[in-house]
Order: sequence, then structure tokens, then C-alpha cells
Amino acid sequence: MNILVTGGSVFVSRAVAEWFTLRGERVFVLNRGSRPNPDGTQLIRADRHSPGDVLKSYCFDAVLDMTAYTGADVRQLTDALGDFGCYILLSSSAVYPETLPQPFRTSQQTGFNSHWGDYGTGKIDAEETILRTVKDAYIIRPPYLCGRGNNLYREAFIFECAEAGIPVCLPEGIDLQLQFCDISELCRLIEALIVREPNTHILNVGSPDTVSAEEWARICFLAAGRKPDIRYVSSDAPLRSCFPFRNYNYLLDVSETLPISPYQTALADSVADGFAYWKHHPGEVIRRPYIDYIMTHYLQAQ
Repeated sequence: MNILVTGGSVFVSRAVAEWFTLRGERVFVLNRGSRPNPDGTQLIRADRHSPGDVLKSYCFDAVLDMTAYTGADVRQLTDALGDFGCYILLSSSAVYPETLPQPFRTSQQTGFNSHWGDYGTGKIDAEETILRTVKDAYIIRPPYLCGRGNNLYREAFIFECAEAGIPVCLPEGIDLQLQFCDISELCRLIEALIVREPNTHILNVGSPDTVSAEEWARICFLAAGRKPDIRYVSSDAPLRSCFPFRNYNYLLDVSETLPISPYQTALADSVADGFAYWKHHPGEVIRRPYIDYIMTHYLQAQ
């Protein structure tokens, strides 16, 4: 197959491009060429927001849009494409209003989520645009993504705490539940959608279970080969001052997805894979000042 992946150089889009390259498909990545691309892929050098005519001469069996954040992003790409078959849009769980009953189901109405703001409304716009523009497009809504190549400062934050001997500090009384999707499970679902062409076109994806913030941090410490050091502190500061997640509990109903792509990677295995990658690529992570906050507000005060 000829497969177009938007992006291709960072975490999700890179993992997707690598997944299909390893399966022998001809993978094209659309980006500006400012970062290294996966081995075996073919670069189409262009800005997705103004691609011109560079895509018109190609015929793609599948377009995997991993980098659309607004309806304008979708329109600019679809207007620029020539012939293509399957179109898969990566959306987000942020499209569900927090006021809906949980677990969130794809049959529920999307809407503004105060925890995600413009990011969520942009994804809603992208979804509505592709549904108007491309017949039988697929939309995937994951929770937090994890695993090999994660450049967001989540698991890497705990890894750095573990290696530096710094405790993770959580506010007293916190009851945060987290739901994850391993990056390989996202790739596996995308492959299943292309091959099987199921009748369900909007899908939640991820583990059917949640873990607490403390459980997640313990798993990350153990993946780094360190004894977990998690402390509860008295604090009125926002959780994201010292921890990489919003103080927002949610759960996706993934029951429609499991028959299409039933395999599930254990969270401990996903985090261990992420640690192995991070050890060799620490410079890829987008760091945030959580450790500085912990050192200044919690450790120096002791």
C-alpha cells in the first residue's frame, strides 16, 4: 500500500510511520523536513497548512492524519490531496464534556471541556470537518498515550526523579484516575481499520481500566529500576505545578474497539518500553519545571 502519514518525525506520527514501514508498506511522511524521519519512509517536504500541489500527483491507499488540531487543518489537507482511499483522523478524549456521565461513549454528544479548552474544541472542529468532507472516514479518540518515543514530559518526569533521587509529590487527598493507550495499540487499531474496514467509524481506544496517579508513578519508578518514592504534601497549588496531568478523572468506554483490535499491552510493559527508549533519547523530551517546583516548594521547606 501507499500510505501517507502527516508528521512522521515525533512520537505518535513517527510510531505510525515506523509501524507500517516495518510491515513492508510504502510510507510517505508529510512534514517540513526539519527533523530526521524514520528509516525507509519517503519525505514529501511541505507545510500541511500550505502544501500547494505537491500531493496532487500521488494516489494513497490510506491517509493517516495524526497532526490535525482544527477543522482548517483538515480542509487544507483534503483540498490538497489527489486520489486517496481510507482516511483516519487522530482525535482525542478531550472532545467529551466533563459533565457527561462516564464512561464516555462515542454515541454521546461532543462539546466544550473546561479542562482542555481550545484543544478539545479544535479537535471537535476537525472531526466535524472530516465527517462532512470524506465519506466513511474513521475517527480515533484515545486517552493519554504512552510507550516508546513519548516526547511529552510524563513518564520521563518520573524517570528523571527516580534517577536523581527526587520524590514525586502529590497533594493530600488527591484521587486522580488515569487511563492510557500504548502507542503500539494505537498503531494496531489503525492497521485493523485499513485492513478490516469495520462499520463503526468513531472509536475510543485504550485500556479498559484506569490506574491511580500513585499507581502510575510506582510503575514508572519500577521501570527505571528504582524504589518508588511518592509523598503526599499539603498544597493548594494546581496539580500541574508538580505533576504532569490535569486533576481530571475520566474513563472512555472502549468496548466497541476491542472486537476490532483486542490485544492490550500491559501498562508496566508499555512504561518499560518507554524507559528503554528514553535512556537513549533523553533530549527528545519537552521538559516542564515540575522538578524545580518540587525542589523549591516541598523539599527546601523540610
